[in-house]
Amino acid sequence: MLRQRTLKTLTKAVGVGLHSGQRVELTLRPAQPDTGIVFRRTDLAVPVDIPVSAEAVTDTRLASTISNGGAKVHTVEHLMSACAGLGVDNLYVDITAEEVPILDGSSASFVFLLQSAGIEQQNAPRRFIRVLRPVEVREGEGENLKWARLDPYHGYKLRFEIDFAHRVVDSTGQHHEFDLSSGQYSRDIARARTFGFTKDVEMMRSRGLGLGAGMDNAIVMDDYRVLNAEGLRYDDEFVKHKILDAMGDLYLLGKPLLAAYSAFRSGHAMNNRLIRALLADQDAFEVVSFADERQAPAGFAVPARAW
Repeated sequence: MLRQRTLKTLTKAVGVGLHSGQRVELTLRPAQPDTGIVFRRTDLAVPVDIPVSAEAVTDTRLASTISNGGAKVHTVEHLMSACAGLGVDNLYVDITAEEVPILDGSSASFVFLLQSAGIEQQNAPRRFIRVLRPVEVREGEGENLKWARLDPYHGYKLRFEIDFAHRVVDSTGQHHEFDLSSGQYSRDIARARTFGFTKDVEMMRSRGLGLGAGMDNAIVMDDYRVLNAEGLRYDDEFVKHKILDAMGDLYLLGKPLLAAYSAFRSGHAMNNRLIRALLADQDAFEVVSFADERQAPAGFAVPARAW
């Protein structure tokens, strides 16, 4: 049986929120089978649990925010991406503020935390959402066109194409495809950082966003160059970060996907529209498990490798 996974023990980190700038303590704890991933706001007078789901997403401005009543957690996608990449099904995420810490701006720190705590199998079948027919969402036309799509595939792969019309971004790889069966999420995707432009900083901060951003947790560019002294981690780091984000956004389904995702200029809002469109079409998917690991897609029975 292909089994669900959780942590062996708890692990902690302290950081600041990318957009809020607030100090936040994060504790990742093991959870029982079929719990899913549950964020818990422990700073509130009465702690509130926010289980992840497509419907729990209530804001997609520059990040994915999940809510339960008045309680919110912002910028969940990098941690969710790490969970998707390593195959973690059940987890409690205790958080002392309203935003997940940005740490180094990628998923690498979350991968380190999860692997340091240890990942163990549980005595329950791992359940997947298998896409049976194409589902697509589109927006705009011509230069404003953007879209995202899921197709049937015995496994999980993502292909993304970006188009920023910015000389720095355009000089790097514009498209990338990643197949989770490679077992190389940690090496090939997790280290890709979020990025932003100096010209947008004033606008973002006037909207209460980007208050914790800096060159220690983001790629920062002016009109001509990357300002970070160390440069890029990958030649195509920008598009790889978009794949990283998409993996986190899609894992908000609450179960891993068996599908081929492809997208052009998509973002958090469109990714959430896509999984909601999938769930709205009962004939487009089924929930499956694998009593025999050998029937599962290649690579899914083995935890993702460290770098």
